[in-house]
Amino acid sequence: MTTQAEHIAVIGAGIAGLTCARMLAAQGKHVRVFEKARGPGGRMSTRRADALRFDHGAQYFTARDPSFEAFLEPLIESGAVRAWAGRIAVLEHGVYETKEDNPDRYVGVPGMSALCRYLAEGLEVAYATRVGDLTRSDGRWRLQDEAGRELGAYDTVVVSAPPAQTAELLGVAAPVIAARAASVAMSPCWAVMAGFEEPLRLRFDGAFVNSAPLSWVARNTSKPDRPEHEAWVLHGSPAWSAANLDLDPETVCRTLWEAFAEATGGLSRKPTHLAAHRWLYALPTEALPEASLFDAELGIAACGDWCGGPRVEGAWLSGRAAANLLLEDNAEVVQ
Repeated sequence: MTTQAEHIAVIGAGIAGLTCARMLAAQGKHVRVFEKARGPGGRMSTRRADALRFDHGAQYFTARDPSFEAFLEPLIESGAVRAWAGRIAVLEHGVYETKEDNPDRYVGVPGMSALCRYLAEGLEVAYATRVGDLTRSDGRWRLQDEAGRELGAYDTVVVSAPPAQTAELLGVAAPVIAARAASVAMSPCWAVMAGFEEPLRLRFDGAFVNSAPLSWVARNTSKPDRPEHEAWVLHGSPAWSAANLDLDPETVCRTLWEAFAEATGGLSRKPTHLAAHRWLYALPTEALPEASLFDAELGIAACGDWCGGPRVEGAWLSGRAAANLLLEDNAEVVQ
């Protein structure tokens, strides 16, 4: 069957899904995006707590692919994306070293979610809607939410959820794609958000930590156009996060805060705000070699940072690849 995809459902409003949806909509396709959260972004979310702001998922992104660099140019010009000139270091068992080989790092403004909000502009997005079932009927896919409510019929469905969720959703509808998704393992990450009444007197704004239980710490306040209130994000290492997946948030906060204090040689100032968030699907341990997956006969595609390459750029490239596969099937390739 040649897919004449006039009506397309995209599941997931992260970078990959929104990139794919935006490209398809630009080619005249009728696209509707479904997102289980109340807003776009996924791991590019920004958490608010009174006057504090935390980019508690993705911390920044880099640009190496020319097409991604070209995509960023107008966002940088408009101010929606800016370079982060934070002082980056490496912490290992209390020893501090400045990181010299620093690539250009970019962040969304005023929060990491700004990039996804830009991609979502002009798209039809149904938030707080979790797709629970796909059923093939009369050559089209009929979607229902978890409560069994109808979400419409579509010629093609693109799933940009994490691999485990993609595999679960497509297990019956597209078993080959589901099996490929199920083969990808994702590392979890506990994130702790710490706020302070006054700035911490540290010689860095972000640091890779080479001693468990931490892997990364960052002064969110140092990023462009953030509130002045001192806010730090502490990421648990993949191994520690996996081993302590079911730990209660209070213990996670205490453990990672104490590790941060120890890694920096001891901090006398205590946080006035502590909160934890568990990212079950933070990074793929090994992404698939394909940039995206597509079954033209079924009219099912899948994309995400678990295809082709991890991180923000990888997710964008995966969403772009999925859109091109669908458009190529209709002889409309976007370069």
